[in-house]
Amino acid sequence: MNLRSLTQADIPSIQRCASVRAIADTMISIPHPYPEGEAERYVLRRLAEFEAGLSVSFIIERKFEPAFCGAIEIRDIESEHSQAELSFWLAVEMWGKGYMSEALQPILRFGFEDLALNRLYAYHMVRNPGSGRVLQKNGFVQEGVLRQRVRKWGMFEDVKLWAIVHSDWQEAAA
Repeated sequence: MNLRSLTQADIPSIQRCASVRAIADTMISIPHPYPEGEAERYVLRRLAEFEAGLSVSFIIERKFEPAFCGAIEIRDIESEHSQAELSFWLAVEMWGKGYMSEALQPILRFGFEDLALNRLYAYHMVRNPGSGRVLQKNGFVQEGVLRQRVRKWGMFEDVKLWAIVHSDWQEAAA
């Protein structure tokens, strides 16, 4: 996998992939149908947040055949508390191939070393255990279940909260 910075050139790929119902089904913040122009709004917002030091977004591509596979970002960066949220998703055809675990390692290193964060946390809907497995496999610890935390398509959904702190990441990396 290759990671590269998000650019406006990614708008068509994000619009196409995020429009797939299976993506929206277990993503907290992706609506379905995905509105026309939503990818452009997303990219422009993330680029502005990057300029403000609040977010860093990467595109995941295959190494030998560059093609959009998904996105991973460190967002809601809180310098005062040295923490941020990790968010990620893959195009449906990339699921179950280990791509996210491969992408997560350099992102954790970037968050802890380059951004000097102490804590990264992530959420996923309880009915999306695959995201939980990726987080656990990469050293995250489940901190709790937030009951009925989000409403998705008229139904309240439970969400799991996971986190990894710098000292745990450092020990695992040693």
